[in-house]
Amino acid sequence: MATTRSVREGELDELLALYRMLNPDDPELGPEDVDDLWAEMVADDELDVVVVEHDGRLVASCVLSVTKNLTRGARPFALIENVVTHEDYRGEGFGTQCVEAAVDRASARDCYKVMLLTGSDEAWKHEFYESCGFDREAKTGFTLDLT
Repeated sequence: MATTRSVREGELDELLALYRMLNPDDPELGPEDVDDLWAEMVADDELDVVVVEHDGRLVASCVLSVTKNLTRGARPFALIENVVTHEDYRGEGFGTQCVEAAVDRASARDCYKVMLLTGSDEAWKHEFYESCGFDREAKTGFTLDLT
């Protein structure tokens, strides 16, 4: 049985391991490198690191960020980022469970929309996001890399 919930402060090591599967070329960070940032993230009411736990381990995660807004009746909007499923558990529905839980949380916060971008051109990833209800034709996304 898989449980969807917010990440716990003591799960940083497991989350960083998932992120290495998401972006293997990123510099490897240990908990000591991000302790202060992690404490801020866990305390941030506008940020929710959603995780799926299965058999005592984190198998999927995404970050939900809610932004206050003065349009659309002053309803906030949300962004989902860093969607990842553990390599050993892909194709079992855990990623879908995680993204759907994030969307439910955005809806509960009265967000008028949820946005998600992917830098991948892999068709299966696009199909995955569409199966979660996202529409690739609804908007045009732009990014500016500041690295």
